[in-house]
Amino acid sequence: MNPFRRALAGALLALCTLPLHAADKTFGTHGMALFGGQEGLYASHLPMFHAPHDFQVILQIHIADPATDAALRKRLDGKTALWSINPEKFELSSLAPGAAKPRKEFRADLVQGHFERGGSTQYKGARVVIDKVLVFRQLSDKPQGASLARYMQIGSGRQRFLVKEINTRPDFEHIVAYNAAPDAPTTTIQVRKWGMQQTGNDALAMALKANMHAIAGTIYFETGDLQ
Repeated sequence: MNPFRRALAGALLALCTLPLHAADKTFGTHGMALFGGQEGLYASHLPMFHAPHDFQVILQIHIADPATDAALRKRLDGKTALWSINPEKFELSSLAPGAAKPRKEFRADLVQGHFERGGSTQYKGARVVIDKVLVFRQLSDKPQGASLARYMQIGSGRQRFLVKEINTRPDFEHIVAYNAAPDAPTTTIQVRKWGMQQTGNDALAMALKANMHAIAGTIYFETGDLQ
């Protein structure tokens, strides 16, 4: 075999032995905040402004094992204590609308607290089933400013959650529990953004035209990952 053919054959062999995910820049361990209750369970990807984590993704989920699912909903219901998901590695792009092979589930440890900051694993190797991808959007890494903070409403019944849309750099991640009135609209709300400061309950209640006591409190607030 001449040198050119030998080099070409070697290159093809190396390409064929690469892991299937090697070309996908979204492959990695995608930790998530876990929240919800009896009316629904949700997972929010913990984003950063660099690959493979530069996506804001929110999933509606359930746990495949009925006993674990019921126990988890009961433990989360009406509470603002942080839980998180430490999943197996996978391509985040498989959650995108129109993905060639959309991911339907993944294995994960369900952790009380932050899985990278001293949290305690409560359910190991749970099978997490994806019912619906509610949000999937890529973040821009270019520094920019924003005078308003937009909060998406997750859930449509009494038990809802406000999740801040990541729309600037630097920014903060904020997930808030909200006890809505039966006929409350599900529209996105906007409040004034005070730099990297957590939005107050009074501002959120005013934007929702709700009583301040309807805001149950913050589930997750993070600035360090979004500098």
